[in-house]
Amino acid sequence: MLLEGRVAIVSGVGPGLGRAMALALAREGAHVTVAARTKSFVDQLAGEVRELGREALALPTDITDPEQAKRLPDATFERFGRIDVLINSAASRGAYAHVVDADIEEWRRALDVNVVGTMSVCKFTAPYMIEAKRGSIVNISSRIIRQGMENRSSYSASKAGVVLFSQCLADELGPQGVRVNCVVPGHIWSDSLKEFYEMRAKMLGKTYDEVYADYTGMMALRRIPTPEEIANVVIFLASDLSSAMTGQSVDVNSGHFFH
Repeated sequence: MLLEGRVAIVSGVGPGLGRAMALALAREGAHVTVAARTKSFVDQLAGEVRELGREALALPTDITDPEQAKRLPDATFERFGRIDVLINSAASRGAYAHVVDADIEEWRRALDVNVVGTMSVCKFTAPYMIEAKRGSIVNISSRIIRQGMENRSSYSASKAGVVLFSQCLADELGPQGVRVNCVVPGHIWSDSLKEFYEMRAKMLGKTYDEVYADYTGMMALRRIPTPEEIANVVIFLASDLSSAMTGQSVDVNSGHFFH
């Protein structure tokens, strides 16, 4: 196992990619702290981690609250005595509107969650890694950063900010032996993505299969990656297999964009 005996934090877990990453960490031997705003969900996910034979800590957390962001690594270290991996997967889609029509407070929400929230968790976790002279931070961005799209300015700007923030942090923490990288997913297969394709089919007067083919036709592999496939790349970056990688952003999109 690639992470046997190590301790990982996953912030912003959800039923898709977040869950897949937490379970992948456990399968590779890590004990896992899972954090999100919904207590019932993190409690359930922690139970799934334990079923795989690992210890788990469930912490309801709003990472936009600095006190809660600090409690996340503090409680993890108190429970396990070490922190080896931090994965930041929280995401706010932000305002879906043209810039001239956008509500500024709604627009700012994406920055608060995706950039400031990610920064806060990194800020309070990094000292534990610096002290240990080891650690891997993996921040989740989005393929939206590779191509500007109307109505998506807040989400695009915030997720691009995650990448540049990660590069700055990689430069700062590198001398202490701590690595920082990003995973940049494209479309990820889920029930909600299927519903989106069905909605697009109705809007465009097409069948579901035609819309699915429209999207996958732009991908070299002609299919949508699963959450587990994205999680495999996160495991690679969290583990010693990527020991010489830092400051990088790895696209996982079935060849939707080449970067």
